[in-house]
Amino acid sequence: MDHDKLAQVCRRAALQAGAKIMEIYQADDFEVRSKSDDSPVTAADEAADALISEILAEAFPDTLIVTEEQAASHSQSADSFLIVDPLDGTKEFVKRRGEFTVNIAYVENGVPVRGVVYAPAKGRLFYTQADGTSVEETGDLALDTVGPVTPMHVSTPDNDGLIVVASKSHRDQATDDYINKYSVKDMTGAGSSLKFCLVATGEADFYPRLGRTMEWDTAAGHAVLLGAGGQVIRFDDHTPLTYGKPIYENPFFIAYAPGVALKQG
Repeated sequence: MDHDKLAQVCRRAALQAGAKIMEIYQADDFEVRSKSDDSPVTAADEAADALISEILAEAFPDTLIVTEEQAASHSQSADSFLIVDPLDGTKEFVKRRGEFTVNIAYVENGVPVRGVVYAPAKGRLFYTQADGTSVEETGDLALDTVGPVTPMHVSTPDNDGLIVVASKSHRDQATDDYINKYSVKDMTGAGSSLKFCLVATGEADFYPRLGRTMEWDTAAGHAVLLGAGGQVIRFDDHTPLTYGKPIYENPFFIAYAPGVALKQG
């Protein structure tokens, strides 16, 4: 894979998809339908998916593209693949909370090595550069001109006062029970893959997820966190979370900054 080209194409695709999503988000009304698993889908999900898929297929015609909105892709597999959630956090989108993202990642041999997470309503763009390090880009976020970038690095955690980030839409008692095993100084909620990015920027120390997720939900944020010095492990045995699993379904996991004294569930 040409990582320079990959970084440029994925950044641009995320920005274009984000612009399309915001057109629909800012409309007076939009239709919300339920998929077969009862999760919501909107015209924004579908428009962003079509746009990203076209861009990636043209740039990388020999690479498998797995995307949430194309069920046929969920039965395919390869050692290396692109994986896309065109609108992560549809519930946040529908509730007009603004905490939704465009996620695009590239996986090699089970590891998400490159990724971009774009939160268009918040104007925050996080991605791995060609060398694998993670940055947050600020400024105009123009399609053809890369603005100022700030290197991202995880925090140095204080285990006597950790900052935890957890889901807004998928919080449950099991998650709260696990978090209560730690000395927590502050607790913050965030939607979509922004939780990974808050750990990657050092705004939070760890993010436990005791609920169902799919690989397209996590791969881009996982890549960004890895590029900032963080880790993502399985909740059950604390081994690295890998990709390319059957139907692209994840087990429970913990995303964290090294130095967090992890507890067993």
